[in-house]
Amino acid sequence: MIKKFFFTSLFLFSILFSAETYSCTNFIVTKGASTDGSVIITYTADSYGFYGELFHFPAAVYQNGSWLEIYEWDSGKFLGKIPQVSVTYNVIGNMNEHQVVIGETTFGGREELSKPNGIIDYGSLMYIALQRSKTAREAIKIMTDLVNEYGYYSSGESFSIADANEAWILEMIGKGEEGKGTVWVAVRIPDGYISGHANQARITTFPLNDPENCLYSADVISFAREKGYFTGKDSEFDFSAAYAPLDFGAIRFCDARVWSLFRRCNLEMDKYISYVRGESLERMPLYIKPDKKLSVHDVMSLMRDHYEGTELDMTKGIAAGPYQMPYRWRPLTWSYNGEEYFNERPISTPQTGFSFVSQARSYMPREVGGVLWFGVDDTYFTVYTPMYASMTRVPYNFSHGVGSYSKFSWDSAFWIFNFVANFSYPRYSIVLDDVQKIQNELEGKFLAQQENVESTALSLLKNSRGEAIEYLTNHSLKSAEITITSWKKLGEDLILKYMDGVAKTEFFRPKNIGYPDEFKRMIAEESGETLKMKQIFTDHTAAYNENIKKADKLLNDKKYSDAKLLYEKALSFKPLEEYPKTKIEKINSILNTIEELHKNTF
Repeated sequence: MIKKFFFTSLFLFSILFSAETYSCTNFIVTKGASTDGSVIITYTADSYGFYGELFHFPAAVYQNGSWLEIYEWDSGKFLGKIPQVSVTYNVIGNMNEHQVVIGETTFGGREELSKPNGIIDYGSLMYIALQRSKTAREAIKIMTDLVNEYGYYSSGESFSIADANEAWILEMIGKGEEGKGTVWVAVRIPDGYISGHANQARITTFPLNDPENCLYSADVISFAREKGYFTGKDSEFDFSAAYAPLDFGAIRFCDARVWSLFRRCNLEMDKYISYVRGESLERMPLYIKPDKKLSVHDVMSLMRDHYEGTELDMTKGIAAGPYQMPYRWRPLTWSYNGEEYFNERPISTPQTGFSFVSQARSYMPREVGGVLWFGVDDTYFTVYTPMYASMTRVPYNFSHGVGSYSKFSWDSAFWIFNFVANFSYPRYSIVLDDVQKIQNELEGKFLAQQENVESTALSLLKNSRGEAIEYLTNHSLKSAEITITSWKKLGEDLILKYMDGVAKTEFFRPKNIGYPDEFKRMIAEESGETLKMKQIFTDHTAAYNENIKKADKLLNDKKYSDAKLLYEKALSFKPLEEYPKTKIEKINSILNTIEELHKNTF
């Protein structure tokens, strides 16, 4: 059964936050769009109050009459129980031993349809399906059957569902207090294409007679007609328009993330910048063909996006501070002087609990083909570490009970990565090279090892499935240990090097960091004379001489008014001196001549 601790360890403070905290991002790469024929799915599980850890549901056999208790993922609330199946599969994170992987993003949709009338929430739906399915299509059937039979407890959801051969987007929403189950559509992403979703329903129109590529509930259109959401022809039905109408927030905070992913893979997507600005309602396509095939490493990079290279670039502007920090502290929207403003919402965000880049390969045995490249906390400051879907144990530092959202622990991967990230945020551009050096070394090492590791596992698999799985389990555990040791050392090195606003050299000599010129300019303009250095004279002779020197130079440069002011200042220190008096008279004569000339001319 799904353990209660799994749910209660998650969104402990979810009820304190508004819908803006539902900010997950999924990216989908079909096998024809990847460099090695992998189906790749990403998921960032984002929410304040979310403690990131690696979940494990071991394969199990159950007696007839067994029950599965359901606890809401967001709150830990007990919802009810359903009959347990006789056999469940091994699940590591969001990927099972058959290389089925599921991610999600919450789009919410029409508020009147979000009232709970069931016992299956979206989190339970994912992890139950992973324990019971061998293919993506089977997972879709299990999920839709479950909510139809036992009712749905959540608001609108988009799910990425994939196996080693194909990838789908499933979007569903409940029927409100009086209804049961959901209305839903599932669309297969064509091979060779990429897709994504980020808290806004992405399926618009869809084929009504193509079960190979599109599945949907029998009442998805009729229910919309019944509720007054749609009145046109069936062929014109738009799922998103009916059940999750667009507003500016849905575009700028949600679809903009998909746009940023798409434009980095296909330059033609730049044309949708007007949509991102809220100036056009021309929707982006559900899927696109990338300009080049993507590797696992490419996808890792994509998940570290802050809109760099676009007009939304979060490393720019005064809000980024002196060191180009691409993060904005919440709330997402804010008011000043009667106007409402907003912060950009990028893919990479501090509020991530965990994220992954999954790799499923049809040309490999399932024991070896499924890899969950897993990381905790902010994608920009994490290390994607290989966790094979067949592994039978979870690394200690990533496992449940080692720390929590309300309990810091140096043994917890979540807290170690948070320590480095939160130390780095206000020093972003200064420390970035130090962080990325270790990040690139670790991820590069794991990716470089992959071929040899899997070659060994395949050899072992010929004689013993158990030995092959144990070998991959140990490799994953060792990789996690290397990650944690290295990242903890990085944290120690960063505070040692950048303590107290300086950067220590290799000889531990303090080197001033200072501010970039642009930030100096803003400080100077804001402070005016307040922060300008002043000369203080203890005797009048020194003050007199200094002002005479400056005044003579200004006079030589024909800056008559400025020179006059300094001669007068010098005279204030030595009122009996004739030199400044003579210069002042000369300047007055010049200024009078200029004034007369001006009058006669104009």
